[in-house]
Amino acid sequence: MPGELEGKTILLVDDDRDILAAMEAALSDMGPTIVTAADGNAALHAAETSTPDLVVLDMMLPKRSGFLVMEKLKRGKKPDDPPHVVMITGNQGVRHKSYAESLGVSAYLNKPFRMDKLLETVRGLLTD
Repeated sequence: MPGELEGKTILLVDDDRDILAAMEAALSDMGPTIVTAADGNAALHAAETSTPDLVVLDMMLPKRSGFLVMEKLKRGKKPDDPPHVVMITGNQGVRHKSYAESLGVSAYLNKPFRMDKLLETVRGLLTD
């Protein structure tokens, strides 16, 4: 639904520019403010300056891994506290998913994922 996420801020973090562009294009029709970052340090800086409602976070990033970014984003917060985090990864390991869940991840998507699955996940987290 166009504009349904107006007033929300989403931070997209991935070092693959094509994936970043595809996610931005898919989500922009829903009306949120979109901020992007291509590495873990830039992600933390963007999170501090834009206070996102939701972060789509790649697990494997240069400079600081997605796990380290998430640890810092969620430190001292309850799992339900913003920002919601959707972790995306090409890693199929169960151990990584379990660790992400222990840090308070809201959703975990394996690459390659269907863009409609990401949209459905984001919509569910931000319009409840």
